[in-house]
Amino acid sequence: MADDKRRGKNDRKNQSNVWLVLLTVTGAILLSAMLFGNSQHQMSYRDLMELLSKQVAPPVDAGQESQDGPISIQAKRPSGDLVEYSQLREINVADEEITGTVLYRSLGADGSDTQSQAKRVDFVTNRTLDSDEEQARLISLLNDSGVVWTTERPSRFLENQWPQLLILGVLIVMGIMMLRRVSGVGSPMQFSRSKGKLYGEEELPISFEDVAGIDEAVEEVREVVDFLKNSEKYQALGGRIPKGVLLVGPPGTGKTLLARAIAGEAGAPFFSLSGSDFVEMYVGVGAARVRDMFSQATSRAPCIIFIDELDALGKSRSGNIVGGHDEREQTLNALLVEMDGFDSNSGVIVVAATNRPETLDPALLRPGRFDRHVLVDRPDVAGREEILKVHVKSVRLDDSVELKEIASITPGFVGADLANLVNEAALLAARAGKTAVGLEQFNEAVERVTAGLEKKKRVMNEDEKIRVAYHEAGHALVAAALPNTDPVHKVSIIPRGLAALGYTMQRPESERYLMTKSELESQMRVLLAGTLTEEMIFQDISTGAQNDLERCTEIARSMVMDYGMSRLGRINLRRSTRSPFLAGGGNDGYQSSHSDEMSKMIDKEVSRIIEDALSHTRDILEQRREVLEAVTQRLLEVESIDNEELIRLIKENATGPWLVPGTVSEKPRAKLAPANPGVDIAPTGDNQI
Repeated sequence: MADDKRRGKNDRKNQSNVWLVLLTVTGAILLSAMLFGNSQHQMSYRDLMELLSKQVAPPVDAGQESQDGPISIQAKRPSGDLVEYSQLREINVADEEITGTVLYRSLGADGSDTQSQAKRVDFVTNRTLDSDEEQARLISLLNDSGVVWTTERPSRFLENQWPQLLILGVLIVMGIMMLRRVSGVGSPMQFSRSKGKLYGEEELPISFEDVAGIDEAVEEVREVVDFLKNSEKYQALGGRIPKGVLLVGPPGTGKTLLARAIAGEAGAPFFSLSGSDFVEMYVGVGAARVRDMFSQATSRAPCIIFIDELDALGKSRSGNIVGGHDEREQTLNALLVEMDGFDSNSGVIVVAATNRPETLDPALLRPGRFDRHVLVDRPDVAGREEILKVHVKSVRLDDSVELKEIASITPGFVGADLANLVNEAALLAARAGKTAVGLEQFNEAVERVTAGLEKKKRVMNEDEKIRVAYHEAGHALVAAALPNTDPVHKVSIIPRGLAALGYTMQRPESERYLMTKSELESQMRVLLAGTLTEEMIFQDISTGAQNDLERCTEIARSMVMDYGMSRLGRINLRRSTRSPFLAGGGNDGYQSSHSDEMSKMIDKEVSRIIEDALSHTRDILEQRREVLEAVTQRLLEVESIDNEELIRLIKENATGPWLVPGTVSEKPRAKLAPANPGVDIAPTGDNQI
């Protein structure tokens, strides 16, 4: 079916090209005829009077009577073979000019008329009759010559105006071609038609079984499907299905897939288009497309209209200038009217998706329009396992692969990330000549997705390599020394990505939705450990800590301004404009709501918190200098170590309690076994130099 549609589209395009070629050829022929055809010869009034005075009957010795009227003998050739004569025909005497035709012929020496030598020339003469005598003389000559003449002015509009008409025609053709190209349709009359693509039931073989990891969102939209299948049940009870369902969530979580599953389950027609499809450079086109879209949907009810990236169309109008009247605002107004204007039981349901709900106009979000908001959030560990089961159906897995283990090492991944992860693992296995995808390929794929492509061939000088090893060892040791940090998954000094010369990767053991003050302080200490290690070993610091300092400063500022975790008290000092639907996600934006004096106090408090973290981190590193040297030497030997080897090095080189004293009040998330019985340990995120 898709091939037939593509073939039909190509046929229409070819037919359009044929008409365009024919039109171009015809225009070229007409232009050539006008440019190279007979043109009028300018003849002076004096020459015309002289020609009329010599106009006589044809010579007797010409051998035949002329049927064209009087003839004027003009000249003989020097050879005496031919005699040239001219004949005036069809003279018109108008108010300002005299026009007519002169036929030039030749007579042979024997008096025969050589038709092959005939030449027809149109002429025009500006009329300059200054007196009645001259006018009478002209009329007398015309009557005496026997030439047929008239005083009616012939219509010469096309003859005189053809250049302007030709230019106008070319402009019209170019305008039509531009409209067709811009609108993407076959006729300019269809420019305001909706660009929504209609999918039939057979074109949507997707069901809720194909949507994994977002079970709560699926349950929210099941009743929409039930309404489309059994609308009479709701109408009999006086119930009203939500007119609009707004799918909200971070990019890649499966909003579009969920909308397609709704249409596939309901078996209803499905119109799919993007918010940007309505907006055009011409005012009024977007609103016309909205009306046409709903008109088509109503004629096919029950059906679903899916608008992806709604924020391109429905941004808030509050920031517009009073009296503004742009194209996007007209389009939004048309959408508001259509959603709240059609009959509530018409069977048309609007499903829209966006990852920026904070930018939408409040009129769209009120009950009666998008009155149901469904959060399609990042999946938890169980959801990620279900998503992986869907994506590995066509992948040959090794028997040792446990999807639950892969799901546990991919916190924060959405459906699109997991699909990319499976594909990367399959490519790595194929490149290595494996017959199945193993756990090693999945681990490498996770690192490639999160940290970037490994660059083993990048040459680093020995001094930089040692500095990077100490830097990453400092991150890993401080993370392991604090009980409220995430475990260290891997430490490496192999460059990855665009700028990372090394990295310390931490993985949370479970899903976390809240962070305590002590956990935030521990994160800051881990981030500052790299640059402090460089200072302690080399008595100098490098530029490799830029990202660490940036993240540390942001945590400290958030503690002061957002969370009330400072000496300034339990107050919020900036108003967040991020989406209330997307906790921890979306597009964060802030507006200041404090004075200049408070700004100085905030800066001092942020500096104090960072200085305290620096002091505590320096103590941790100085007390564990032996382990720091051991981990660094091991990194220089093998370039990367995992959590098990890190714990082994700690147990072999630790001389006292490993955990920082006074921090055991927090619940530990990892344990350091036999070497230090009863002592809890835990390691942390990605810290790249």
